[in-house]
Amino acid sequence: MQSVKRGMNGAGLSGKLGVAFVALSIASQPLAAQAAAAQAVPSQGPVDLTKQAKPAPVPAPEVNAPAAAQAGTVQATVPVAAPHWTQSDAQALLAAIKGIGAEGLFPKDYQPELLSAAIVKGEGPELDDTATRVFTWLAEDLRDGRTPMTARVQWFAVDPDQDVNPTSLILAEALEKHDVKGALMALLPTVPDYAALKAALPKAQTQKQAALIRANMDRWRWLARDLGTQYLLTNVPEQILRLTVRNKIISTYKVIVGKPGKTATPQLAETVEGVIFNPTWTVPQSIVVGEGLGARLVNNPRQAEREGYKVTKAGDGTIYVVQQPGDGNSLGRMKLDMPNEHAIFLHDTPNRNLFNLPARALSHGCVRVERATELAMTMAILGAGMSPDDAVLAHSSKTYTKVPMTKTFPVYLTYFTVARDVTGMLRSFPDIYSRDAPVLASFAQPRQQHTTQRKSNEAVIKLDNPL
Repeated sequence: MQSVKRGMNGAGLSGKLGVAFVALSIASQPLAAQAAAAQAVPSQGPVDLTKQAKPAPVPAPEVNAPAAAQAGTVQATVPVAAPHWTQSDAQALLAAIKGIGAEGLFPKDYQPELLSAAIVKGEGPELDDTATRVFTWLAEDLRDGRTPMTARVQWFAVDPDQDVNPTSLILAEALEKHDVKGALMALLPTVPDYAALKAALPKAQTQKQAALIRANMDRWRWLARDLGTQYLLTNVPEQILRLTVRNKIISTYKVIVGKPGKTATPQLAETVEGVIFNPTWTVPQSIVVGEGLGARLVNNPRQAEREGYKVTKAGDGTIYVVQQPGDGNSLGRMKLDMPNEHAIFLHDTPNRNLFNLPARALSHGCVRVERATELAMTMAILGAGMSPDDAVLAHSSKTYTKVPMTKTFPVYLTYFTVARDVTGMLRSFPDIYSRDAPVLASFAQPRQQHTTQRKSNEAVIKLDNPL
């Protein structure tokens, strides 16, 4: 067991690995307070946004779009025959539109003047059409986000909300119950971070600050309204991973994320399918061929074994190099299996000294996790029902061991430049991939038509090199 103690990312073990008991505690008390071991965010980067001395309202930017142009944003989800609107329901919609600035949206986007005029004329087809149209716009922006997909750079996290809660059902329920405001407010994200941003918006001191808060409120709408009972979430600009149970942060880990440019970490919403202890790593051909690793080792099996590689040569001459499990493996001692088209996953690293750096955008896209074995064991216990003893054995065996998850465990790779840190304080984080600008630009323009597009159509770059 002593050898196990020294191989766990440098963390000591006592009998059944302390982290196992942390995981069991999480499982038995999911509403436990945030773990005291939460990592602090580097002080030189973030800016505290919760200590604004003199809150001041920020006027919404002018959006001078003619009604005819705005009418082009009608969705395919709007019923062919608009349902009947009573004047009281239409008045409730008008009030919701006038107050929607609190949610980081702009009333002018939803034609309050046209709706008001239709209300004055009384019930009938004009009111039905106008109210249905603007309700649809507002509901879809609250549910899916106002930002057009073209402005969501490298956004591949598909939001399921429009499938589970289609616009037609939202509208029907609002009119049936005569509760327009309730139907709209039920679409808001449930995460505490969204509520913190909403509370900070009227305290913003400058229009730029307010715009950043709006943009990050919208980013929460790009994700599922409910992220799940338990999930992992990495905020790439913050370079921190959270293990969250019932919206309470249980444990946090510093992470290393992709370098800006071609190897930037994309935004994903995936599912952990398994925990892999002592993983192998198939070396990409860019290294096997490009750096001559294959040619150097293919005829020298003893040297390959000494360096921890298994080398094979296919019939077509292609050389394949697989790094075997061990402390020197490029994936470290753990990998979370989360299949996706980008070949992005969370894993350990033998270069753990890099977690001491304040800026950790250093990888080829994958996310390297501090105290990764602790996380792996916690996941195995929480998500696969593994016992602490078995988790220790899986790690200490030093052989490839995949533990399939028996519970759904979502993982989100997100991008928030204004967000709560692990202490609950709202902070700003460096826009390391320059992804704020297109979102801010879209908010400065009239609302655009929603489409059926669910994720970025940018080229998928398979980032399979953890080095």
